[in-house]
Amino acid sequence: MKNNTAFVIIISLFVFFAGGCSERAKQVEQNNEKPGLPAQVEIIKDKTAAVADENKKALVTFVELGSVNCIPCKMMQPVMKEIEKDYKSKVKVIFYDVWTAEGKPFAEKYAIKLIPTQVFLDKEGKEFFRHEGFFSKEDIAEVLKKQGVTK
Repeated sequence: MKNNTAFVIIISLFVFFAGGCSERAKQVEQNNEKPGLPAQVEIIKDKTAAVADENKKALVTFVELGSVNCIPCKMMQPVMKEIEKDYKSKVKVIFYDVWTAEGKPFAEKYAIKLIPTQVFLDKEGKEFFRHEGFFSKEDIAEVLKKQGVTK
């Protein structure tokens, strides 16, 4: 009985947050709003060579797939900014808003199931780690350290 109650609560929370994010995305789209991101976080619109080009310069590419209108995704934005600042040219941070026409193909490319999703690519552009949901700066630092990337 307890397991069923916990399951219902978890599903209800997920539906609540997903529904809220969906409604806000519709409002943004209808109003042609351009929600802001931190200055260092880059939204890539080139669907073909962006990741490959950036990987030539960086040891790791940290691809964040989410939306500027989703609460957990918003929580990731300062984390992305700090990672980019702390690791400078060693880690390239790329953000795709998968609720936009420009970002939707990346949701399909990376076969994401929920947002936010973080995908980490090595220098050759091959995925070596993936995480779903909020991912703390400290946990990201551990993933980077295992890949041999330090501040």
